[in-house]
Parts: sequence; structure tokens; C-alpha cells
Amino acid sequence: MADSLMSLADLAAEEEELQFSSFTNDDAWALGSALRATARAAELPVAISITRNHHRLFFTALTGATPDNDSWIERKTRVVERFGHSSLYVGEAARAEGTTFEEQFGLDPVLYAAHGGAFPILVRSVGPVGVVVVSGLPQVEDHRMVVAAVRAHLAP
Repeated sequence: MADSLMSLADLAAEEEELQFSSFTNDDAWALGSALRATARAAELPVAISITRNHHRLFFTALTGATPDNDSWIERKTRVVERFGHSSLYVGEAARAEGTTFEEQFGLDPVLYAAHGGAFPILVRSVGPVGVVVVSGLPQVEDHRMVVAAVRAHLAP
């Protein structure tokens, strides 16, 4: 599934499964550090950002990442903050309705990008409180990298 997209049901199931009981600055550091270690070991040219309530708690850019990745992070983060779902889910939802995100919502593509890689930090019984984002790989790979890291972080 190189850049083929995932089903809405699968994406929604990930969001239902991957919820925190709370999300602290230490959680952001641990999650971001784990993502960075994974990316560094695989020599991936990515940037990683974690925010809570619009406050950036973690950011790193690995070798090969560019300032464009910063822009993609901001644009994908805005999608998650506005819609409360992963950026991949939002883009797929538009495609499932036979349109594009840009056509459906008319939001400025300079500010919003419904491309995979941004995932909501969901606190159970609270809802979305932040966003974890990877930028630098094809969108499904960005998404999968984030999901794998969140899943590992939440594992008992």
C-alpha cells in the first residue's frame, strides 16, 4: 500500500483505539523522542511536532528534512485542530464523498492540508487536546509512523 489510502472505518477505529487517559509534557517528550529514535535509526528525512492546546511541546527535524516540512506540519495540524480527526481521515472522508478536501470546504490550501501524517492526541472522556505530526514521507507512511508510535506509547 505504497501511497494507497486506508478505509474510513480503519482510520476511525485507530482514533477510537489510540486514546490517552491524560497527556502531559512528559508524554509529549517520550512520544516525540520515540518517534525521533525510529526515524533516526531508519535515516528518514522527517520533521516531527507535538502540540497540546496550540502549545508546541516537542519539535525535531532530522537530516534531510526541509523548511517545507515545517509548512506541511502547520497545514496538517490545522486540519486536525479544526476537524478533530486525523488529517488522513479528513482527506479520505472528502474523497469518499466524490470530492476533494479543497472543493468540499473551500479552505485556503496555503493554510490547510488534508494529507496524512497528523493525528489527534485524544484523551478519553475529553476529546482532542493536541496533535502529533510527522512530515517528510509519503502521506500514508507519515500516518503509519505516527500511529505505530502512539500505539507503542500506549501499550501496557
